[in-house]
Amino acid sequence: MRRRLLLSLCIAALVLLGAGLAHGELRQTGNVRISFSGGFTPRSLPRDRLAPITVHVKGAIGTTDGSHPPPIRRVEVALNRNGKLTTEGLPTCAATQLQSTSSETALARCRPSLIGRGRFGAEVEFPGTAPFPAKGPALVFYGIRRGHPAMLIHLYITAPVHATFVLALAISQPEKGTFGTVLTATIPSLAGGLGSVTEIDLTIGRTYRYRGERRSFLSASCAAPPGFSGGSFSLARGSFFFADGKKIETTLTRNCNVR
Repeated sequence: MRRRLLLSLCIAALVLLGAGLAHGELRQTGNVRISFSGGFTPRSLPRDRLAPITVHVKGAIGTTDGSHPPPIRRVEVALNRNGKLTTEGLPTCAATQLQSTSSETALARCRPSLIGRGRFGAEVEFPGTAPFPAKGPALVFYGIRRGHPAMLIHLYITAPVHATFVLALAISQPEKGTFGTVLTATIPSLAGGLGSVTEIDLTIGRTYRYRGERRSFLSASCAAPPGFSGGSFSLARGSFFFADGKKIETTLTRNCNVR
């Protein structure tokens, strides 16, 4: 099966907080199939308080018949309240500081805001030519976009050409309901609509000090009932909106262990 990973799959994967993602998840509509996988450390968490975690993720999108998958235009991921993003006191980076920069320049400008690293590969296909691969490093920064908190993903293609793409993932926090954090992104086109990300591998996690206290960008607890050493819960709800009108939605249920 010919597979093309789109940028939005890294979004869906990197926000899976609060429990281990030990195996890949698959969801299919028509001939379009989404999968994502990853994990976190540490695997055991406190029952009644939050503890720092680091998330490692991969993601993929493809078709069952080998055709080119339709592009994803928007992604919304809602996270269980037992997983939390903490940003108070964390330095911010502006998307404009990252535009048209190499990874080295991006780090020089925004290193205090760095919350993750990884690598990605892409495939670019011009009319009348065979697709050619491109690859490069990925950096994730905490930032502000249009006055709201966001995660800024900086992708720098280093071969066969040099190019930079910055994706903003907006962060909102509803006051009620099972899901306490919502991450939303509108997916831009790569290379004028001719490019697709073919692989993504990210590790997200950052601790820092603010007002004398140690804090963590990502943290979680294992809210198992008293007397139980673990439990299962709805970890995240993901909604994926495609350019051809398709929508794929899935809710992930995961287990956690109490330490």
